[in-house]
Amino acid sequence: MSTVHALWRHPIKGHGREELSEATLSKGQTMPWDRRWAVAHELAEADNTAWAPCANFSRGSKNGAQMAINTTSNEAAGTVTLSHPDLPGLTFDPDCEAQAFLDWVRPIMPANRAQSTRIVRVDGRGMTDTDYPSISLINLASNDDLEATMGTEISALRWRCNIHINGFAAWEEFNWVGKSLRIGEVELAVREPIVRCLATTANPATGTRDLDTLKALNTTYGHQNFGIYCEVTTGGTLRVGDPVEVL
Repeated sequence: MSTVHALWRHPIKGHGREELSEATLSKGQTMPWDRRWAVAHELAEADNTAWAPCANFSRGSKNGAQMAINTTSNEAAGTVTLSHPDLPGLTFDPDCEAQAFLDWVRPIMPANRAQSTRIVRVDGRGMTDTDYPSISLINLASNDDLEATMGTEISALRWRCNIHINGFAAWEEFNWVGKSLRIGEVELAVREPIVRCLATTANPATGTRDLDTLKALNTTYGHQNFGIYCEVTTGGTLRVGDPVEVL
């Protein structure tokens, strides 16, 4: 049986991941608290009024060290707690304590990159890389196949996806574009493959760039894609262990 192996969200875009046992999804929305905030850099044009492209934000493609951040959220308090192997822990409210975060993250920011200057949030809209509210999904068999190709262990966390599934053949997910998935109570329309960037070359445990995932994808498979973007068409609660069916 094909099932959900893990669920993840990323409350602050490009700055940490949080594992979940379940999540309630709504039609046409991102996973709750996924990319709820984003960190704009000094050259950004983004603000709190509308979705903006990822080029406006500090992210792992420009700074691999960010890939080693972990997050725990307290939705009732409106706070997130961040941890990193090279930094002390930080608990703060991104809506009103941005300076505490900026001071915390500065030691791991490259001096030759545009510096982080503010946190933005658009009500009702996660700041996904897509211009539509997306849910991202990876097939763990594809990760296993890439591991065999590269001859080394590859953490699935490199891909920063919301839903990890198992029980399908490697790379089968690219055949689902234009189809729908039923996962537990939820239905998703599969929109497109995810084109990968340098963020995936960084180790999520250390933040160091240690694997050329992009070269391996391009050389072996003839593309730079890993995972798929979906849209929620039927809402409901999604749980680890839920069955996954291609419609």
